[in-house]
Amino acid sequence: MATTAKVDATEEQARALVEESRETTWAKPSFAKEMFLGRFRLDLIHPFPEPPAADTARTEAYLRRLRAFAETIDGAAIERTAKIPDDVVRGLAELGCFGLKIPEEYGGQGLSQVGYNKALMVVGSAHPSLGVLLSAHQSIGVPEPLKLAGTPEQKREFLPRCAKGAVSAFLLTEPDVGSDPARMASTATPTEDGQGYELNGVKLWTTNGVVAELLVVMARVPRGEGHRGGISAFVVEADSPGITVERRNAFMGLRGIENGVTRMHNVRVPRANLIGREGDGLKIALTTLNAGRLAIPALCTAAAKWSLKIAREWSATRVQWGRPVGEHGAVAAKLSYIAATTFALEAVLDLSATMCDEARNDIRIEAALAKLWASEMSCSIADELVQIRGGRGYETAASLAARGERAVGAEQLVRDLRINRIFEGSSEIMRLLIAREMADAHMAAAGALVERDAALKAKARAAVGAGGFYAKWFPQLAVGPGTVPASYGEFGALATHLRFVERMSRKQARALMYAMARWQAKLEYRQGFLGRVVDIGAELFAMAAACGRARALRAADSPEADAAERLADTFCAQSRLRVRRLFDALWDNTDDADTALTRAVLDGRVRWLEDGVLDPSEGTGPWIAEWQFGPSTEPNLLTPFLPSTKTTAHP
Repeated sequence: MATTAKVDATEEQARALVEESRETTWAKPSFAKEMFLGRFRLDLIHPFPEPPAADTARTEAYLRRLRAFAETIDGAAIERTAKIPDDVVRGLAELGCFGLKIPEEYGGQGLSQVGYNKALMVVGSAHPSLGVLLSAHQSIGVPEPLKLAGTPEQKREFLPRCAKGAVSAFLLTEPDVGSDPARMASTATPTEDGQGYELNGVKLWTTNGVVAELLVVMARVPRGEGHRGGISAFVVEADSPGITVERRNAFMGLRGIENGVTRMHNVRVPRANLIGREGDGLKIALTTLNAGRLAIPALCTAAAKWSLKIAREWSATRVQWGRPVGEHGAVAAKLSYIAATTFALEAVLDLSATMCDEARNDIRIEAALAKLWASEMSCSIADELVQIRGGRGYETAASLAARGERAVGAEQLVRDLRINRIFEGSSEIMRLLIAREMADAHMAAAGALVERDAALKAKARAAVGAGGFYAKWFPQLAVGPGTVPASYGEFGALATHLRFVERMSRKQARALMYAMARWQAKLEYRQGFLGRVVDIGAELFAMAAACGRARALRAADSPEADAAERLADTFCAQSRLRVRRLFDALWDNTDDADTALTRAVLDGRVRWLEDGVLDPSEGTGPWIAEWQFGPSTEPNLLTPFLPSTKTTAHP
């Protein structure tokens, strides 16, 4: 009899797994960590870091070849057919696009994170599904986990194949498991001969899974004699006996992505294909995302740049009431917002990527802030572009072309960008993850004070220890360079914004300390408060990056220096307004009322409010489809783009 797959986990078990999997040490400095502690360490990002000249020249040479090919891609055909043509994939493979970050010794291009981001921006602007194809393969697929935790043998075996075009996919999510991996049901059972594992389970939303040759699979190894157990990561051949791609999913946007449902039944995997140790799978995944998350800001920045181009050209051409629409105040404000925010998006992206390449700083918070902020702001930009375009913004590119007008897919941009607020951690989950990291020093100092189940004696002892930390730390939050008018004078007119950032860094640190004293262990449930503190930090990070980039252009005597200063100045002025609103909302909000009303909604006490409409979805299926362990009854939809790169049959 088939067994229904379901693993129950308590809130404490889920929290413990995440805590066990996160990196607990800070061996390198972190600008964002210091900022959340109220210490504005401008020296960590200024002078604005720049890639080595030789690396830049090499990247630009590659981008010229890539751009020439990308200009031949028919993005409209991908949108129309919801498929990436095989010849496009072959062209990308011939250019080495599947090995952009893979070291040259393994047949890759060996690009830096900065170069990789720029390549994604070029390809993603031809059609966003292409950017997802490459980033899912390299940022979270086989290459990155192996670079971080793979053995020399694994790197020699798999990285050259990935560089040649063996597309890879990352299999973590399950039908009933999203951001809570403690409930993962897929298993990796050690074989009796001790030479491998048998994988069983079903994975959902497997980006690239329909066309993959290689997979990174997360599955739970049972704890037992000689086995540490826990969620573990494996490299798996996608055509292994027992693997079936049962569905190709369709979405609101990104219509060319090959995202599916994959079933595994008694799939044998060699022991040599375990990445790292048993139980390290989630830690490897989280570490991979430190740099992997920067792919999303790259694609978001590309979208913002295109939006600026379209908005500028349209607003100068379209005439209403005797003037171009861009000269009317309502539209001018939108253009200013798009331009200023695009400048900041690129500054945040370049700063984060260069720090990643330099490896001098711990960027786990910076990368997460970049992903969160870029995904939110790019969606806002796309919405403003649709509004600027009016009815034409709502009309599809195909319809516009059929009427003889320029095929501008503004509505497609809205659809394609929307997933970035969900991909690789939803905005809500990202805020919680960042909040945990920003509070790390406080939790270490407070100890049992912020543990819900701690005994009173333990809390008393923790209070003594915390007192020593806060006695030294809190007085530093009273004054700083931001209160001195001459501070940051080398930034000229932008110095006032950096003084603002410094003052607000101390202010949000004080706010967080007050919240910890007020709510203690219950602070983790104050997600509205924590989210606003994180959003404040994201804005401050973006302001610092924008000012730093503008100053770097001035120092280099760039012809764009004047325009860059204006962009940075305007962005910071706009950001200040958002920061002030967020600070006001820390204490003046409807959080408690929202919680109370939500209980009433969930309890069904306002069901009457739903009367008077139809629900066409009723009766079409359960909210979450149950699945069972066992062999597939569906045809296998696996269709790799390219011929196999395997030289010998896998075990």
